[in-house]
Amino acid sequence: MSDDVIRDRKDQHLDVVLSGGGRHARDAGFDAIQFVHEALPDLDHAKIDLGVDFLGRRLKAPFLISSMTGGPSRAEAINAHLAEAAQALGIALAVGSQRGALEGGAGSGLNASLRDRAPDTPILANIGAAQLTRGFGVDQARRIMEMIGADALIVHLNPLQEACQPEGDRDWWGVGAALEALVRKLDAPVVVKETGAGISAATARRLEAMGVAAIDVAGAGGANWGLIEGERATEPTDKAHALAFADWGIPTARCIAEVRAVCPSMVLVGSGGVRDGVDAAKAIRAGADVVGQAAGVLKAATLSSEAVVAHFDLAIRQLRTACLCTGSANLAALKQAQLQD
Repeated sequence: MSDDVIRDRKDQHLDVVLSGGGRHARDAGFDAIQFVHEALPDLDHAKIDLGVDFLGRRLKAPFLISSMTGGPSRAEAINAHLAEAAQALGIALAVGSQRGALEGGAGSGLNASLRDRAPDTPILANIGAAQLTRGFGVDQARRIMEMIGADALIVHLNPLQEACQPEGDRDWWGVGAALEALVRKLDAPVVVKETGAGISAATARRLEAMGVAAIDVAGAGGANWGLIEGERATEPTDKAHALAFADWGIPTARCIAEVRAVCPSMVLVGSGGVRDGVDAAKAIRAGADVVGQAAGVLKAATLSSEAVVAHFDLAIRQLRTACLCTGSANLAALKQAQLQD
Protein backbone atom coordinates (compact mmCIF):
# COMPACT_ATOMS: atom_id res chain seq x y z
CA MET A 1 0.00 0.00 0.00
CA SER A 2 1.41 3.39 -1.00
CA ASP A 3 2.48 6.08 1.45
CA ASP A 4 -0.13 8.43 -0.02
CA VAL A 5 -2.98 5.98 0.62
CA ILE A 6 -1.92 5.43 4.24
CA ARG A 7 -1.40 9.16 4.80
CA ASP A 8 -4.79 10.10 3.37
CA ARG A 9 -6.58 7.37 5.30
CA LYS A 10 -5.07 8.45 8.61
CA ASP A 11 -6.05 12.07 7.99
CA GLN A 12 -9.59 11.02 7.11
CA HIS A 13 -9.84 8.93 10.29
CA LEU A 14 -8.77 11.92 12.35
CA ASP A 15 -11.24 14.24 10.65
CA VAL A 16 -14.16 11.85 11.21
CA VAL A 17 -13.41 11.42 14.92
CA LEU A 18 -12.82 15.15 15.51
CA SER A 19 -16.12 15.96 13.81
CA GLY A 20 -17.96 13.64 16.21
CA GLY A 21 -18.64 10.98 13.61
CA GLY A 22 -18.34 7.23 13.95
CA ARG A 23 -19.94 7.06 17.38
CA HIS A 24 -21.21 3.67 18.41
CA ALA A 25 -24.98 3.15 18.49
CA ARG A 26 -24.67 1.12 21.69
CA ASP A 27 -24.03 2.40 25.19
CA ALA A 28 -20.83 1.34 26.97
CA GLY A 29 -22.90 0.07 29.89
CA PHE A 30 -21.47 2.21 32.67
CA ASP A 31 -24.82 3.83 33.50
CA ALA A 32 -26.06 0.46 34.74
CA ILE A 33 -23.35 0.44 37.43
CA GLN A 34 -24.30 2.54 40.46
CA PHE A 35 -22.26 2.82 43.63
CA VAL A 36 -23.73 2.93 47.12
CA HIS A 37 -22.92 6.42 48.39
CA GLU A 38 -20.85 6.67 51.57
CA ALA A 39 -22.03 9.75 53.44
CA LEU A 40 -19.44 9.46 56.21
CA PRO A 41 -16.06 8.54 54.70
CA ASP A 42 -13.10 8.59 57.07
CA LEU A 43 -10.73 9.73 54.34
CA ASP A 44 -8.73 12.73 53.23
CA HIS A 45 -9.56 13.39 49.57
CA ALA A 46 -6.00 14.55 48.89
CA LYS A 47 -4.45 11.39 50.35
CA ILE A 48 -6.46 8.82 48.39
CA ASP A 49 -3.92 6.64 46.56
CA LEU A 50 -4.70 6.27 42.84
CA GLY A 51 -1.37 4.63 42.01
CA VAL A 52 -1.15 1.31 40.15
CA ASP A 53 1.59 -0.88 38.72
CA PHE A 54 1.39 -1.36 34.96
CA LEU A 55 3.85 -3.31 32.80
CA GLY A 56 6.71 -2.86 35.23
CA ARG A 57 6.21 0.84 35.94
CA ARG A 58 4.25 2.69 38.61
CA LEU A 59 1.50 5.02 37.39
CA LYS A 60 0.33 7.94 39.51
CA ALA A 61 -3.22 7.37 38.25
CA PRO A 62 -4.79 4.38 36.44
CA PHE A 63 -5.10 5.96 32.99
CA LEU A 64 -3.79 4.95 29.59
CA ILE A 65 -3.87 7.37 26.68
CA SER A 66 -5.15 4.88 24.13
CA SER A 67 -3.96 4.53 20.56
CA MET A 68 -4.77 7.36 18.18
CA THR A 69 -3.14 8.58 15.03
CA GLY A 70 -3.31 10.96 12.09
CA GLY A 71 -1.51 11.98 8.93
CA PRO A 72 2.04 13.35 9.10
CA SER A 73 0.94 16.99 9.11
CA ARG A 74 -0.71 16.53 12.52
CA ALA A 75 0.56 13.28 14.01
CA GLU A 76 3.93 14.61 15.14
CA ALA A 77 2.36 17.45 17.14
CA ILE A 78 -0.38 15.19 18.55
CA ASN A 79 2.12 12.56 19.70
CA ALA A 80 4.38 15.22 21.23
CA HIS A 81 1.46 16.68 23.19
CA LEU A 82 0.38 13.23 24.41
CA ALA A 83 3.89 12.22 25.46
CA GLU A 84 4.53 15.45 27.37
CA ALA A 85 1.16 15.17 29.10
CA ALA A 86 1.68 11.51 30.01
CA GLN A 87 5.03 12.38 31.58
CA ALA A 88 3.54 15.27 33.55
CA LEU A 89 0.58 13.20 34.75
CA GLY A 90 2.41 9.95 35.45
CA ILE A 91 0.11 7.89 33.22
CA ALA A 92 0.71 5.48 30.32
CA LEU A 93 0.78 6.17 26.58
CA ALA A 94 -0.11 3.89 23.66
CA VAL A 95 0.73 5.12 20.17
CA GLY A 96 -1.31 4.60 17.02
CA SER A 97 -0.53 1.98 14.41
CA GLN A 98 3.09 2.05 13.26
CA ARG A 99 2.42 0.20 10.02
CA GLY A 100 3.16 3.31 7.97
CA ALA A 101 6.42 3.93 9.80
CA LEU A 102 7.50 0.34 9.23
CA GLU A 103 6.64 0.44 5.53
CA GLY A 104 8.46 3.66 4.84
CA GLY A 105 7.56 6.39 7.32
CA ALA A 106 4.14 7.47 6.08
CA GLY A 107 2.04 9.33 8.55
CA SER A 108 3.44 7.94 11.78
CA GLY A 109 4.77 11.07 13.45
CA LEU A 110 6.73 8.66 15.66
CA ASN A 111 10.43 8.57 16.47
CA ALA A 112 12.91 8.43 19.35
CA SER A 113 11.93 11.92 20.53
CA LEU A 114 8.78 10.41 22.01
CA ARG A 115 10.82 8.69 24.72
CA ASP A 116 12.81 11.89 25.26
CA ARG A 117 9.53 13.68 25.98
CA ALA A 118 8.31 10.96 28.33
CA PRO A 119 11.32 9.31 29.98
CA ASP A 120 9.37 7.82 32.88
CA THR A 121 6.18 6.89 31.05
CA PRO A 122 5.15 3.37 30.00
CA ILE A 123 5.04 3.66 26.19
CA LEU A 124 3.35 1.00 24.09
CA ALA A 125 4.18 0.45 20.41
CA ASN A 126 1.36 -0.69 18.11
CA ILE A 127 0.72 -2.86 15.06
CA GLY A 128 -2.41 -4.45 13.60
CA ALA A 129 -2.95 -8.19 13.99
CA ALA A 130 -3.74 -8.55 10.27
CA GLN A 131 -0.14 -7.61 9.50
CA LEU A 132 1.15 -10.67 11.38
CA THR A 133 0.45 -12.88 8.35
CA ARG A 134 1.80 -10.28 5.92
CA GLY A 135 5.49 -10.22 6.77
CA PHE A 136 5.40 -8.67 10.24
CA GLY A 137 7.29 -10.80 12.75
CA VAL A 138 9.62 -10.61 15.74
CA ASP A 139 12.27 -8.56 13.94
CA GLN A 140 9.72 -5.97 12.83
CA ALA A 141 8.22 -5.87 16.33
CA ARG A 142 11.61 -5.09 17.80
CA ARG A 143 12.15 -2.37 15.19
CA ILE A 144 8.96 -0.47 15.96
CA MET A 145 9.57 -0.77 19.70
CA GLU A 146 13.12 0.54 19.34
CA MET A 147 11.81 3.36 17.15
CA ILE A 148 10.06 4.95 20.14
CA GLY A 149 11.78 3.31 23.10
CA ALA A 150 8.65 1.32 23.92
CA ASP A 151 8.17 -0.86 26.99
CA ALA A 152 5.63 -3.17 25.35
CA LEU A 153 3.89 -3.92 22.06
CA ILE A 154 0.18 -3.59 21.41
CA VAL A 155 -1.30 -5.85 18.76
CA HIS A 156 -4.72 -4.52 17.86
CA LEU A 157 -7.60 -6.67 16.69
CA ASN A 158 -9.85 -4.86 14.21
CA PRO A 159 -11.65 -7.36 11.95
CA LEU A 160 -14.78 -5.18 11.73
CA GLN A 161 -12.78 -2.13 10.69
CA GLU A 162 -10.79 -4.07 8.10
CA ALA A 163 -13.96 -5.62 6.69
CA CYS A 164 -15.60 -2.19 6.37
CA GLN A 165 -12.50 -0.44 5.04
CA PRO A 166 -12.60 -0.24 1.24
CA GLU A 167 -8.91 -1.20 1.05
CA GLY A 168 -8.95 -3.32 4.22
CA ASP A 169 -7.17 -6.60 5.00
CA ARG A 170 -10.04 -9.11 5.04
CA ASP A 171 -8.06 -12.35 5.12
CA TRP A 172 -7.62 -13.22 8.80
CA TRP A 173 -6.78 -16.88 8.26
CA GLY A 174 -3.80 -17.82 10.42
CA VAL A 175 -3.72 -14.57 12.42
CA GLY A 176 -4.29 -16.38 15.73
CA ALA A 177 -1.37 -18.74 15.19
CA ALA A 178 0.85 -15.85 14.09
CA LEU A 179 -0.10 -13.85 17.17
CA GLU A 180 0.71 -16.76 19.47
CA ALA A 181 4.10 -17.21 17.79
CA LEU A 182 4.90 -13.52 18.26
CA VAL A 183 3.86 -13.54 21.92
CA ARG A 184 6.04 -16.54 22.63
CA LYS A 185 9.11 -15.32 20.73
CA LEU A 186 9.18 -11.60 21.49
CA ASP A 187 11.29 -10.69 24.51
CA ALA A 188 8.87 -7.96 25.58
CA PRO A 189 5.31 -7.81 26.91
CA VAL A 190 2.56 -8.08 24.30
CA VAL A 191 -0.76 -6.36 24.96
CA VAL A 192 -3.74 -7.33 22.83
CA LYS A 193 -6.60 -4.88 22.32
CA GLU A 194 -9.75 -4.57 20.29
CA THR A 195 -10.66 -1.30 18.61
CA GLY A 196 -14.24 -0.74 19.70
CA ALA A 197 -16.17 -4.00 19.36
CA GLY A 198 -14.95 -5.71 22.53
CA ILE A 199 -13.19 -8.92 23.55
CA SER A 200 -15.32 -11.85 24.71
CA ALA A 201 -14.59 -14.13 27.64
CA ALA A 202 -13.76 -16.99 25.27
CA THR A 203 -11.28 -14.89 23.28
CA ALA A 204 -9.74 -13.60 26.51
CA ARG A 205 -9.11 -17.18 27.68
CA ARG A 206 -7.49 -17.92 24.33
CA LEU A 207 -5.25 -14.86 24.65
CA GLU A 208 -4.31 -15.75 28.21
CA ALA A 209 -3.27 -19.23 27.06
CA MET A 210 -1.01 -17.61 24.46
CA GLY A 211 0.78 -15.75 27.25
CA VAL A 212 -0.20 -12.16 26.53
CA ALA A 213 0.82 -9.66 29.22
CA ALA A 214 -2.42 -7.67 29.22
CA ILE A 215 -5.78 -7.37 27.49
CA ASP A 216 -7.50 -4.12 26.54
CA VAL A 217 -11.15 -4.99 25.97
CA ALA A 218 -11.88 -1.78 23.97
CA GLY A 219 -15.60 -2.50 24.01
CA ALA A 220 -18.59 -1.04 22.26
CA GLY A 221 -19.78 2.37 23.37
CA GLY A 222 -17.14 4.75 22.03
CA ALA A 223 -15.74 5.04 18.53
CA ASN A 224 -17.09 2.52 16.03
CA TRP A 225 -14.36 1.96 13.47
CA GLY A 226 -16.72 0.20 11.12
CA LEU A 227 -18.80 3.37 10.97
CA ILE A 228 -15.70 5.54 10.68
CA GLU A 229 -14.67 3.56 7.61
CA GLY A 230 -18.21 3.89 6.29
CA GLU A 231 -18.05 7.66 6.65
CA ARG A 232 -14.85 7.90 4.65
CA ALA A 233 -16.05 5.47 1.97
CA THR A 234 -17.03 6.91 -1.43
CA GLU A 235 -19.13 4.01 -2.74
CA PRO A 236 -22.78 3.86 -1.53
CA THR A 237 -22.58 0.10 -1.09
CA ASP A 238 -19.53 0.47 1.17
CA LYS A 239 -21.41 3.02 3.28
CA ALA A 240 -24.49 0.80 3.50
CA HIS A 241 -22.35 -2.20 4.43
CA ALA A 242 -20.75 -0.35 7.35
CA LEU A 243 -24.01 1.21 8.57
CA ALA A 244 -25.48 -2.24 9.28
CA PHE A 245 -22.85 -2.63 12.03
CA ALA A 246 -23.74 0.59 13.89
CA ASP A 247 -24.63 -1.35 17.07
CA TRP A 248 -22.18 -4.25 16.66
CA GLY A 249 -20.05 -5.36 19.57
CA ILE A 250 -19.98 -6.11 23.29
CA PRO A 251 -20.51 -3.12 25.62
CA THR A 252 -17.37 -2.16 27.52
CA ALA A 253 -18.70 -2.67 31.06
CA ARG A 254 -19.88 -6.17 30.16
CA CYS A 255 -16.54 -7.00 28.52
CA ILE A 256 -14.60 -5.96 31.59
CA ALA A 257 -16.75 -7.99 33.98
CA GLU A 258 -16.83 -11.11 31.83
CA VAL A 259 -13.12 -11.09 31.01
CA ARG A 260 -12.19 -10.52 34.65
CA ALA A 261 -14.39 -13.44 35.67
CA VAL A 262 -12.50 -15.90 33.47
CA CYS A 263 -9.04 -14.29 33.73
CA PRO A 264 -8.77 -13.27 37.39
CA SER A 265 -5.02 -12.56 37.29
CA MET A 266 -4.80 -10.89 33.87
CA VAL A 267 -3.74 -7.24 33.63
CA LEU A 268 -6.89 -5.69 32.22
CA VAL A 269 -7.41 -2.34 30.50
CA GLY A 270 -10.96 -1.05 30.25
CA SER A 271 -11.57 1.25 27.30
CA GLY A 272 -14.39 2.12 24.95
CA GLY A 273 -16.82 4.92 25.72
CA VAL A 274 -15.20 6.04 28.98
CA ARG A 275 -16.57 9.57 29.35
CA ASP A 276 -15.08 10.78 32.63
CA GLY A 277 -13.57 9.84 35.97
CA VAL A 278 -16.83 8.39 37.26
CA ASP A 279 -16.94 5.98 34.31
CA ALA A 280 -13.31 5.19 35.11
CA ALA A 281 -14.27 4.33 38.69
CA LYS A 282 -17.02 2.05 37.38
CA ALA A 283 -14.61 0.37 34.97
CA ILE A 284 -12.21 -0.33 37.85
CA ARG A 285 -15.06 -1.65 39.99
CA ALA A 286 -16.07 -3.94 37.12
CA GLY A 287 -12.56 -5.39 37.04
CA ALA A 288 -10.21 -3.14 35.08
CA ASP A 289 -6.76 -2.31 36.42
CA VAL A 290 -6.19 0.63 34.08
CA VAL A 291 -8.66 2.72 32.08
CA GLY A 292 -8.04 3.83 28.51
CA GLN A 293 -9.32 6.83 26.61
CA ALA A 294 -8.65 7.91 23.02
CA ALA A 295 -11.41 9.75 21.15
CA GLY A 296 -12.39 11.62 24.32
CA VAL A 297 -9.00 13.31 24.55
CA LEU A 298 -8.26 13.67 20.83
CA LYS A 299 -9.46 17.28 20.53
CA ALA A 300 -7.26 18.31 23.47
CA ALA A 301 -4.33 16.48 21.86
CA THR A 302 -4.61 18.63 18.74
CA LEU A 303 -4.28 21.77 20.88
CA SER A 304 -1.44 21.38 23.37
CA SER A 305 0.07 19.20 26.05
CA GLU A 306 -1.49 21.56 28.61
CA ALA A 307 -4.94 20.82 27.20
CA VAL A 308 -4.32 17.09 27.54
CA VAL A 309 -3.10 17.56 31.12
CA ALA A 310 -6.22 19.60 31.94
CA HIS A 311 -8.45 16.89 30.44
CA PHE A 312 -6.94 14.13 32.57
CA ASP A 313 -6.58 16.30 35.67
CA LEU A 314 -10.37 16.61 35.66
CA ALA A 315 -10.85 12.86 35.15
CA ILE A 316 -8.40 12.12 37.97
CA ARG A 317 -10.21 14.56 40.26
CA GLN A 318 -13.53 12.87 39.44
CA LEU A 319 -12.06 9.43 40.09
CA ARG A 320 -10.65 10.59 43.42
CA THR A 321 -14.06 11.97 44.43
CA ALA A 322 -15.70 8.66 43.48
CA CYS A 323 -13.22 6.96 45.80
CA LEU A 324 -14.04 9.42 48.60
CA CYS A 325 -17.78 8.89 48.19
CA THR A 326 -17.44 5.10 48.29
CA GLY A 327 -15.06 5.11 51.26
CA SER A 328 -12.21 3.78 49.12
CA ALA A 329 -8.72 4.77 50.26
CA ASN A 330 -7.13 3.23 47.16
CA LEU A 331 -7.98 1.37 43.97
CA ALA A 332 -7.95 -2.02 45.68
CA ALA A 333 -10.71 -0.77 47.97
CA LEU A 334 -12.60 0.72 45.03
CA LYS A 335 -12.66 -2.70 43.38
CA GLN A 336 -14.65 -3.90 46.40
CA ALA A 337 -16.94 -0.87 46.78
CA GLN A 338 -20.60 -1.66 47.40
CA LEU A 339 -22.95 -1.39 44.44
CA GLN A 340 -26.65 -0.63 44.41
CA ASP A 341 -28.92 -3.58 43.60
